[in-house]
Parts: sequence; C-alpha cells; structure tokens
Amino acid sequence: MSLNDTPASERVRIAFFGRRNAGKSSLINAVTGQPLSLVSDVPGTTTDPVSKAMELLPLGPVLLIDTAGLDDEGVLGALRVKKSLEVLARADIAVLVIDAAVGRTMEDEAVIAACDKRRLPYVIVYNKSDLTECPAPATLREICVSARTGENIPALRELLAQQVRPAVFEKPLIADLVTPGDVLLLVIPIDAAAPRGRLILPQQQVIRAALEAGCLPVCCRDTELADALAKLPAPRMVITDSQAFGRVAGLVPEDIPLTSFSILFARYKGDLNTVVRGAAALDTLHDGDRVLISEGCTHHRQCGDIGTEKLPQWIRRHAGCEPDFSWTSGSAFPRDLTGFRLIVHCGACMLPPREMQLRQQAAVEAGIPITNYGTAIAHCHGILRRSLSLFPQAAAILDGKEGA
Repeated sequence: MSLNDTPASERVRIAFFGRRNAGKSSLINAVTGQPLSLVSDVPGTTTDPVSKAMELLPLGPVLLIDTAGLDDEGVLGALRVKKSLEVLARADIAVLVIDAAVGRTMEDEAVIAACDKRRLPYVIVYNKSDLTECPAPATLREICVSARTGENIPALRELLAQQVRPAVFEKPLIADLVTPGDVLLLVIPIDAAAPRGRLILPQQQVIRAALEAGCLPVCCRDTELADALAKLPAPRMVITDSQAFGRVAGLVPEDIPLTSFSILFARYKGDLNTVVRGAAALDTLHDGDRVLISEGCTHHRQCGDIGTEKLPQWIRRHAGCEPDFSWTSGSAFPRDLTGFRLIVHCGACMLPPREMQLRQQAAVEAGIPITNYGTAIAHCHGILRRSLSLFPQAAAILDGKEGA
C-alpha cells in the first residue's frame, strides 16, 4: 500500500442487506456504474460478504459490502445470514434493499431494529420500481429506485452522502498535538516480526498525518535512537512501536513527551480513557484468570510475535502469575465475553472506528476491563503515566482525579 492509498479502515463502509433476489447486487452495480457484484436470477447467488474499495462521489473513498440474503435457508443459509448480520458491526451506513412488490418483511424489520439499537445510519431502498408501483416514502431515509433502468440512482447516492456523520472520522490522529514545523521522532524497530519491504499501517498513517500537519517526521530504528537524539534538535515528541517501549523510555530524556503508535490509535479509533482504566486490571490478575488478546487483523504469526509471545510474557512478569490466554483475530471478536477477566486489544488500525467502539462498549457493558497493546505494555514497564503526558484527561485517571 502506498502513502496515497486510503486504508480500508478509513473508508466509509456501506453495507447492503436484504432478502434473496431483492436486487442487492444489481443495486451495487447501478450505484457504482460497474459490474462489481455477480448478478443472477438464482436465489442466493451471493453467499458470503463481498467487499470492494472504490471512490464514490459525492462520498469519496468508500468500501461497499454485498451480503447474503436475509432469508437464506438451511444450515449453511443460517450461517450465511449470521455472517451478513455481523457486517453491521463494521458498517458506517446500512442500505436495506426491499423488493417493492414484496414490501417489508420480518427479516427487514430485524435489520432496522438492529440499526436503531446500534445507532447506525440506514437507508431503505425499494427496488424494482420499473416493475411495480412503489410505496410512498414514509421518511426522508426511504427511496424508490430501479437498479435495472437507473431510475433515482443519482438521488440514492446523494441520500447516502447525507447519512454520513462527521463523527465517524472526526478524531485527529496527531493534528491537535503538534504545530507546523515540529520535529517528530518516530521509532520503528526492524526485526524478525517486521513486514519485509514496508511499514505497518499505523506507522504509515502517523507519517502521513505528520506531513499533513506541516511537521517534520524523522524515522529511526530503536538501535539508532541514541544517535538520532544526539544529532537532532529536541523533538516535539517521540512516538515508538509499543514493543520497544522499555528500551526507548530509557533513552529518551524525561522532558521529551513519549508515547506509542498504539496509544495514539487507542484514542483515534476508540476511547483512550477506557483502555487506561482497563490497564489497572493487570495488577490484580491471578493464576488461571482468562485473558483475551484480540487483534483486528489476520496475519501470519512469526517467531517473536507481539500478540502471542511478547505481550503474554510481559503480562506474566508484571502480574507474577500464569493467566489463561485466549486469542482472536479479524472479525472473530466473541459476542459472549462471560468468564474473561481482561481483554487486551490491538491498536485497531485495520478496524473502522465504529467496530472498535462497539467492542469497547460490549466489554464495558459486560463489566470486563479492556485495554490495548500500547497501554498494557507501558503499564507493564512502569511508564504508563509518562506515555500519557500528552493526554492530561487520561493521565488524571491514574491519580483518581478523573472528571475533577
């Protein structure tokens, strides 16, 4: 991925739902003007969620997701419906496609109820207006279209654009922490676990955000950090990969703010205060306590992997016990969190903000502390307070002065 590409996690995610043969795939093709989805008169042609990243005016970068029919049948059909409904957690807008001749069904009403519960913006599209008379739109979020003839497709695009809430991506990554001309020193270890020939997504995005803010991002490995600090003017801040926190903290002078890519993303994608509160649970773990380590992406595990090897080692050493670790990745975040004593989540660079926020909300509602890699590692190394110096509200939690 180049620095000019928009990551999938930063795109507006538009998910299309509906019964079989309501015309979901045809509608996606009509909205995009491209044959992105396979279209057939055979019910159930779309069997699994299919995503396509593209530019869609007037929205800009979007990720369109086609899903299986809500009325799919049989054992496999039930699994496909389950996979379709899981997409709601990753969507920024839901498009409910209804065959105008059939009207709204209980499956459609279930999607509407789920959107309302999640406060997810949605549009109801009555398709096939060329074949039957459409019901009069009852709300401003309903529209009649024909995917076959193109009737009202431009109006549908405009309606979708109206549903996008600025809050979806309103949080800055670093822009509110810097001023133009600031030197930012980014510490990027290159070890066996680093991807060959490229930087990982959080590093790319922070570099891009720094450039957009008019800053001067300077990158080095942890092995060259001391030399970089000696040769550079004092940086506005040092941002490190979390796995190098301990080594980096020992080299960076106390008067230079220090944080990590993961902590920046904890604030950017979710709620930093929540993960800071959750880190306290690391102090009270006991043998056999269930700890869930969850990652938003799926990648090949290598020797020295941070989630499966380094992080458990640091937690064992800090807590002085042997917890019972479990791991999930990608979309496999458990719905039932019963029995877990702590959740440690990655920085969520591959997840949209809405999904990360829903995961945090699920943990809070279940009474399970949730933290993330950066805050957990900083806490285990005794430098969490220092790593939060840029975030006074989060730092106040450590002093029990939250809300004061």
